[in-house]
Amino acid sequence: MQRFTSPASARRFVSLHAAVDNTFNLQRHLVSRRTPRTFRAQARADGQAATASA
Repeated sequence: MQRFTSPASARRFVSLHAAVDNTFNLQRHLVSRRTPRTFRAQARADGQAATASA
């Protein structure tokens, strides 16, 4: 397993990982089945828009 070179790089990784995890990892017992599909579709559209403008 690779180690982080500094505490700052570890914080950047953790903050990015948390954002992605919160987007895609929903607690399924708390939401209807339609909700994750809507969130995934929106995340996919946002990602495509971001890569198209880059």
